[in-house]
Amino acid sequence: MTKNRTVRYGGRALVLAATAAGLAAAMTVPAAAADGPDRKQLIADCASGEGKCSFNEPVLGTAYLGDFRQVSNSLYNCTTSPATQSMGWSDTVGSTDTAGVSVTAGGKLAGIIDLSVTAQYSHTWSSSHTENSSLNMTVQPGEVGWISRAQVMQTVSGTWQTHYDSPKWGHYYWFVPDTVTGPAPNGTDGVSNAVVVKTRKMTAAEKASCSADAHQGKTFQRKR
Repeated sequence: MTKNRTVRYGGRALVLAATAAGLAAAMTVPAAAADGPDRKQLIADCASGEGKCSFNEPVLGTAYLGDFRQVSNSLYNCTTSPATQSMGWSDTVGSTDTAGVSVTAGGKLAGIIDLSVTAQYSHTWSSSHTENSSLNMTVQPGEVGWISRAQVMQTVSGTWQTHYDSPKWGHYYWFVPDTVTGPAPNGTDGVSNAVVVKTRKMTAAEKASCSADAHQGKTFQRKR
């Protein structure tokens, strides 16, 4: 079983440590604060501006290629010959933190992280990336084809420091460790984005749909 533990620190500040991330409390817990905030509440206050927040000591992880996901419509070939067609695709990849909180482009959280990363590494950090293009694809008879894309991803770990003008949950300062995963520029750490064409055999139901007048002997698309 994993859970967050809230601890008092220095009489005025508390540290919220996430055992789910495999982190142990760095100091003895003098008293539990059962009525204290959880991670989402603190980060929500950072996002709304209720808490004056900074993202301290950012550490960038090694870039890696994210999962492939479909970024185009599906092309069904109900003909008896290979079908080649240009297919457009678009992909938007965002950022989320360890609590599943979305870090949206242009939002306060994204701005705070970007400011911290820029100061530490002298380059900007983006919480969202959008890309679109087109690609020729060939689908064999009785198959379905689509375009998939994988984005270069990277983590940035740090500690949110939240300062309130008046005590909240009994204290002015709270600290919460966090890791945000988001898109990285193409070529980061030698890792490149990837766009591929994927195909598979039609299912029995899909083959049956080829017998319909609208699809018989033709190719057709279904939205992703």
